[in-house]
Amino acid sequence: MNNPDSISIILPAKNEAGNLVDLLPQLKSLYPLAEILVINDGSTDNTAQVAIDAGVKVISHPYNQGNGAAIKTGARNATGELLVFMDADGQHDPADIAALLEQLKHGYDMVVGARSKRTHATFLRFCGNSFFNRLASSMTGHKIEDLTSGFRAVKADKFRKFLYLLPNGFSYPTTSTMAFFRSGFPVAYIPIHAGKRGGKSHISLIKDGPRFFMIILKIGAFFSPMRLFLPISLFLFLTGLSYYGYTYYFEHRFTNMSALLFSTSILTFLMGIISEQVSSLHYKNSDDNQQ
Repeated sequence: MNNPDSISIILPAKNEAGNLVDLLPQLKSLYPLAEILVINDGSTDNTAQVAIDAGVKVISHPYNQGNGAAIKTGARNATGELLVFMDADGQHDPADIAALLEQLKHGYDMVVGARSKRTHATFLRFCGNSFFNRLASSMTGHKIEDLTSGFRAVKADKFRKFLYLLPNGFSYPTTSTMAFFRSGFPVAYIPIHAGKRGGKSHISLIKDGPRFFMIILKIGAFFSPMRLFLPISLFLFLTGLSYYGYTYYFEHRFTNMSALLFSTSILTFLMGIISEQVSSLHYKNSDDNQQ
């Protein structure tokens, strides 16, 4: 696992020819024995040709399928025991790969490069990422320092367990991070300095933010249902109890709204219990498939 040729460096790329011209020679210089894969996700420029000229492996999608689809293609075709994912836009420093790989030696299954506050593109994006980090941390029960960082090193056998969960869009970091935490695979964070990307970002916080929110809730409900359903059930119960106290004190009666809130609270709690059982079956089936 510690041999250089057991490492596969995967770069999803859409119209990144200008950035790959500089990035690929750096990677080849630092890791001459590593497998480097550029997943050309339906680029309309000469991304594929630049990668071929650099002497790295290129896999092309016939049309743009999304960042997550490119990640899955790379993971399926990589031969290394360790996978390193990084953006092809020049944000990530190849010199930081060594720190990610070093941390894997200490028993971690995934190591993520966490960006500092100064390296976020805008203050609005920093605030959005901070909100999602806190929400995901509450769903998993672990502190998540950078939920959306695409710069990470993972053990290939662990990562491939969750390929079927990864969406084809941009949010593979969100899904994979939460899946690892909820499955009990150790995850570590190391600080990195993310540079300014070359070209224009394909992600919009206003447009894609709600999708991030739904993905976090969906993955949280899948891997730890009671962390989602129990707080909702408790909120409904306390709201019903408060409303009942109010109506009893001022009107001396038990209202239909209080009954509805209590009933909904119980149903939500029961849904959480059923979801926990379904989640347990998922773990059992996953373990059986690994044996």
